[in-house]
Amino acid sequence: MWRNRSLLGLIAAELVSLTGSSMTFVALPWFVLTTTGSTARMGWVLGAEMLPVGLLGIPAGTLISRLGAKRTMLVSDAARGPLMLVLPVLHWTGHLSFPALLASAFAVGCFTAPYFASSRLVLPEVAGEDERAVAGANAVFAAVQQGTIVAGPVLAGVLIAATSPSAVLVVDAGTYVFSFLTISTVVRAGRRVAETAEAKGLLAGLRFLRRDPLLGPMMLAACAVNLFAQGIIVGVNALAYFTYGSARVAGLLFGAFGIGALAGALCAQQVTKKADLQKLAAVAIVALPLPIFLLGLSMPWGAALAVIAAFAFFSPLVNAPIFGIMTVRTPAPLRPKVITAVMTVASVAGPLGFFGAGEALRWISVQTLFVVVAAALTAGGLAFAAVLLRPSDRAAGSVAVAGVADGEADALAQPLGT
Repeated sequence: MWRNRSLLGLIAAELVSLTGSSMTFVALPWFVLTTTGSTARMGWVLGAEMLPVGLLGIPAGTLISRLGAKRTMLVSDAARGPLMLVLPVLHWTGHLSFPALLASAFAVGCFTAPYFASSRLVLPEVAGEDERAVAGANAVFAAVQQGTIVAGPVLAGVLIAATSPSAVLVVDAGTYVFSFLTISTVVRAGRRVAETAEAKGLLAGLRFLRRDPLLGPMMLAACAVNLFAQGIIVGVNALAYFTYGSARVAGLLFGAFGIGALAGALCAQQVTKKADLQKLAAVAIVALPLPIFLLGLSMPWGAALAVIAAFAFFSPLVNAPIFGIMTVRTPAPLRPKVITAVMTVASVAGPLGFFGAGEALRWISVQTLFVVVAAALTAGGLAFAAVLLRPSDRAAGSVAVAGVADGEADALAQPLGT
């Protein structure tokens, strides 16, 4: 695998690009808070960036099928680099308004769904169709992803304190340029997906999900969970800004997500070898929100780091088996449309979660928000677990996931957004 030039180029592009995205994940909310002082506006900007995933996710599947995964990634990087520069340039020239802030965030978000789905679909092209080769590449990608979630926020906190949030956005724009150049010059791929009769049409992915007795209800449950999960992101930003008053602490708090998720990913890689995937996901989705109840208490930021890491630990234990189940239940010609449809359905409530949490903080404390979110996630998790553990679907799911290779399920698209 390490002699595969295309695969190494793809990993390098992902490493740099995802690190930049993780930095912006801290810098953009901080930028909004420092320029407007409004948690409501922070929620609106985060929601505006996520909204296109719900609006454009399904058409993205058709785009990927026609252009091929590599070309779609190049188009996405070529667009996101300049778009990310718009915010700091407008700010430095004194022309930044709140509508412009929303429009810029929305424009960047338009290319998120096609890029992320393409980055997973291109793996068999560069690693080969052999199941073990793809599984090994998936495991490396999962480790890279979690590593950037650790490093990106910490680097962002340091850079924000040393310079400004605008400077971090410029750095992120540069990472898209690096990704574009690396993929275009090093990665050898570009195959278009052969369209079958079942895969024809804009809504082919949704039709498949609707007919599937497990994936359809599971994604609806994920949509409900995602509505409240975004409140944690808003709450952590508000906690760092209003309670701890430090960009460095904000970076460390979001870095704790990555540390916990990395530990969870390593655990998931081992557990998914032998565990019943549907049981594993059901238990993990119920356990996931329990640590968040503790954020309802006042605590030093070091304790908050431990709580957030404990929460994030369970995320791969939910997403890895779900992605494994989804992959092996879906015919290859349908995968681009099904994966983007899954992202769309699971993310459609995300912007509402951002908007609602931002507005709620105008009336309630950050601690109260965490308790409300944790309670709602617990209720959603129980509903999700009920779907996963239905006897008829468990029998079908057990047949479908039999033989999933080591690490394959860990190449997660994070359909829950947690």
